[in-house]
Amino acid sequence: MKLILLAAATMMTAAATAHSRWGAAAYANPGSEMALDGYVSKWLKKRATFSAGAELLYSPLPADSDAFARDYNYPTFAVGLRYCNNSRVRMHRDPDPDWGLAEEVDYDSRLGDTWSVYLKFARPFFRTRRWMAEYALATGVGYSTTKYNKTDAIDNELIGSHLNIYFAAGLYLTYQVAADYALRAGIDYYHHSNGALARPNKGANVLGPSIGVVWFPDYADARVKSKTDSLAQTWRPFRFQPRLTANVALNVGGKTMLEDWQITQFGTPSSDPDYRTEQFKFYMAYSLRADMMYRYARRWASGIGVDLFYGSYAGHIRDIDEAAGEQLAHSPWSVGIALKHQVYYHRLSLAMSIGYYLYRHMGASAKLIEKPYYETIGLRYTFPKWGGLQLGLEVNAHKTKADYTSAVVSFPIWGKEISRRNR
Repeated sequence: MKLILLAAATMMTAAATAHSRWGAAAYANPGSEMALDGYVSKWLKKRATFSAGAELLYSPLPADSDAFARDYNYPTFAVGLRYCNNSRVRMHRDPDPDWGLAEEVDYDSRLGDTWSVYLKFARPFFRTRRWMAEYALATGVGYSTTKYNKTDAIDNELIGSHLNIYFAAGLYLTYQVAADYALRAGIDYYHHSNGALARPNKGANVLGPSIGVVWFPDYADARVKSKTDSLAQTWRPFRFQPRLTANVALNVGGKTMLEDWQITQFGTPSSDPDYRTEQFKFYMAYSLRADMMYRYARRWASGIGVDLFYGSYAGHIRDIDEAAGEQLAHSPWSVGIALKHQVYYHRLSLAMSIGYYLYRHMGASAKLIEKPYYETIGLRYTFPKWGGLQLGLEVNAHKTKADYTSAVVSFPIWGKEISRRNR
């Protein structure tokens, strides 16, 4: 009987607090399209934007006995939908010698509205019963109603495809006005671009304030009660065991060429069918990467690696340079050394690196616009039952501008990843 009563009490407690893990939010975000360099500022004429969105929220409790959640100070996860109204953004190229053979048009190009679906991670770094400060990262996919075209958006160099990668970052302060409701204010940055899978690909970047309301039933009370719960007081996570792993990763992806964009935009007469064209050839890009990573905490691993790149487009770049009278070395192979870091939450992780080219010969344009360093960032999911195999998507960039987008398969060839739930 005591066991039955204990089980019933446990079920009632779980039912009473389950709703405290789930909530919803709505927000509005007046913003401004950013000109990140002098090139964009010359033709981005009007910048005002407005976005609004809604989110379904989930936040673990201390009583859940989740070591990752505890390490991140009990974060909030969200699935969200964002609508961005860009009807006031205008782009127009005035006559300028820098535009080469590109001719002025008699209208302003518009930036289409976007709808984005995303996943969001928000980590509190300060929290009392009433106040909470947090930072947030989000990623997903966006659909733009308008993209670059020769008919009515020929100066829209920001968005070159209907489907785009969405990324956002924010800093927020939340005030609990009642047991179930809170007000949230902060600053939002969000970005849409196609990862060089199409042209153009300058990307739309918006920054602005954010205001919203959060509904989380008994949010504050549930966390106070959970922290004083006997289970939460006595539970201790498994002791983390640091370990070293050696890994190999294969990336398979592709890109369209910036060189082709520049030629058709500024080096092709208007009488040519390819003048400011919307169609660009897609080229494959590959990389093989080997690294040594030290998982020194449940959340983090850092290390160093060697990256080998192969670009199927090297011959095309050579033809472009020879036609322009450039006598340079060209090779489809590049080699780099990189510092790498990976951030974990259970099986999901964010992998990033910054590398330096030891060998690279990709022609005149690369020498002009690329620095000798490169960056990568991507999401991965680990499959412990498959020996720690990781699958994901990754963007390779130069000076934060996407070079190509790829799928990645990573596998530890020495050492083992942690497979126990709370380690």
